[in-house]
Amino acid sequence: LGQPVVVENRPGASGTIGAASVARAPADGYTLLYDATAFAINPALYKSLSYDPRRDFRPIALVSLTPNLLVVPSQAPYRRVDDLAAAARAGHLTYATPGQGTAQHIAAASFSQGRGLTLTHIPYKGGAPALTDLMGGQVDMMFSNMAASYPLVKGGKLRALAVTSRERVPELPDVPTVAETGLADYAVYEWNGIFSPAGLPADVAARVEEAVHATLRDPGLRRSLAELGAQPVGSTAAEFNAFLDGEMRRAAQVLADAGIRKN
Repeated sequence: LGQPVVVENRPGASGTIGAASVARAPADGYTLLYDATAFAINPALYKSLSYDPRRDFRPIALVSLTPNLLVVPSQAPYRRVDDLAAAARAGHLTYATPGQGTAQHIAAASFSQGRGLTLTHIPYKGGAPALTDLMGGQVDMMFSNMAASYPLVKGGKLRALAVTSRERVPELPDVPTVAETGLADYAVYEWNGIFSPAGLPADVAARVEEAVHATLRDPGLRRSLAELGAQPVGSTAAEFNAFLDGEMRRAAQVLADAGIRKN
């Protein structure tokens, strides 16, 4: 774009604080939202939001997709997903997440619902403490962002039983997808995308979209994303819109079936 871009992190409340600030910003192309999976989960998770995720934003482009790994402690006896499912049916298994209603919680709830399993959810305040307890055997399993869990799998501290992507990942070619283990059509990703406030003129939106596409063609950036376990996408705005519709429907259904809701 020929000018500096300032990244202003607005953490808190599953991303709703940052999203709300952009929803109120002028629709002139100078304020954009770089958001993630929670954007599609929050409307079904919270009873009310200070913004409307569809009315107050214009989706620009889906930037990347990152699968989760289904991981267990390296000392656990489970070698396959079927082993884990059999243990869950025979007794009591727990799964860790970085918190209630997170992308990892959605992944685990979708898995347990699809497999007909009863698993006990242990929410943590973030992914790091959850992974620490998982490695120590305080919890039995976790769906963890590949960027966080792959180094631990590679280092022998965790064992990966499955990956949530549609296809196997090159970094772990012997690890099956969840769909391959018996849950047809299962595919859950964490994602990142760029939005503008609603009302952004079409020509400005098109320029920002093309800038995203140009950025994602850079070989160095693509390598950096791959090292984080992320798959670069660079969708069109129309494709991102359709993707969001699907993500919101799926999240709403999973949360409703699991009885997950925040005030």
